[in-house]
Amino acid sequence: MSKKKKKYYTVWKGHRTGVFESWNDCKAQIKDYQGAQYKSFSTFAQAKKALNGNYKDYIGKSKAFKSELSEAQLKSIGQPNYNSISVDAASSGNPGKMEYRGVDTKTKKQLFIQGPFEEGTNNIGEFLALVHGLAFLKQHKSNRIMYTDSKTAMSWVRKKNCNTKLKRSAKNKPVFDLVDRAIHWLKTNEYSTTIVKWETKAWGEIPADFGRK
Repeated sequence: MSKKKKKYYTVWKGHRTGVFESWNDCKAQIKDYQGAQYKSFSTFAQAKKALNGNYKDYIGKSKAFKSELSEAQLKSIGQPNYNSISVDAASSGNPGKMEYRGVDTKTKKQLFIQGPFEEGTNNIGEFLALVHGLAFLKQHKSNRIMYTDSKTAMSWVRKKNCNTKLKRSAKNKPVFDLVDRAIHWLKTNEYSTTIVKWETKAWGEIPADFGRK
């Protein structure tokens, strides 16, 4: 079993800011902090440089991707359709602080973002991102397709239901208010958008990824 590579966590906004050497230390700074900003780096030097920079310059940025699939597999999968948008969610726990966004697949220009919300889950965020994307594309009368890397969220959208096991609470009421609105939208709107699974193993992280892994 290979040794897990050490990561360094930059916190731009939190109870304390700085570079932290463990996820637990980082999590303590962002838990229950509205609008927390953080990301992981592979070296202390990178994390320190990022701390002195602007959070927006680092979000969604990741190192070059090299697929481990064979040439035949890559040829079979093909290239992404860039006449599209991509959506993704991030959660700092399960449940934890959750947010989601949608971007232009080719340029990575952010089209919408929501959160962070307290006590959400990644699956709920992925579901909300898809429904937000459907409404966004319908509003703009766009024929673009939409990419997601979540099979679970795709299934929930098809079934017009959010099949989460997360219990409702006062803390996550804003999340479930959005869930209820999303389900109502799915049940009362027709859409022609095609939702497609993003091929992470062939193409790397989805362009909407928050880049905090």
